[in-house]
Amino acid sequence: MAQTEDVPWLDDDEQQAWLSLASLLVRLPAALDAQLRRDAGLSHFEYMVLAALSMSDDRTMRMSDLAVIAEGSLSRLSHTCKRLESQQWITRHPDPEDGRITRAFLTEAGYAKVAETAPGHVRTVRRLVLEPLTKAQVDQLATIINRINDAIEPRWP
Repeated sequence: MAQTEDVPWLDDDEQQAWLSLASLLVRLPAALDAQLRRDAGLSHFEYMVLAALSMSDDRTMRMSDLAVIAEGSLSRLSHTCKRLESQQWITRHPDPEDGRITRAFLTEAGYAKVAETAPGHVRTVRRLVLEPLTKAQVDQLATIINRINDAIEPRWP
């Protein structure tokens, strides 16, 4: 690879850190997705949508806000909501205050699905992410992740 003065190439430590992070970015979502599919028949994205609704006021949220929280596009969220509606876990309706906006509502069946699924998901997160670390490392990890997230351009204005 040609070295150029205007490219800040990674040194050996930086390259090792980057490659480790890149591996984690592929392996961790795959492991979380596999556990959820096996145990609950849900993708990780579907679970994130249901979980976000379960934690929101009145178990409802504007679709645009839900897309931001679930880290997905409105298009992806719309397709996912179609599947979740077919399972009767959510419904979508126009916002009563602004009919141009669509809101997603978590049904009682959807809440039951989240409540049934959450313990296995939390155990997996704890086993894969938290248990290998000390308390101090968990705190450092949160700080590091927040700094990286702050450096990334926001997805939505």
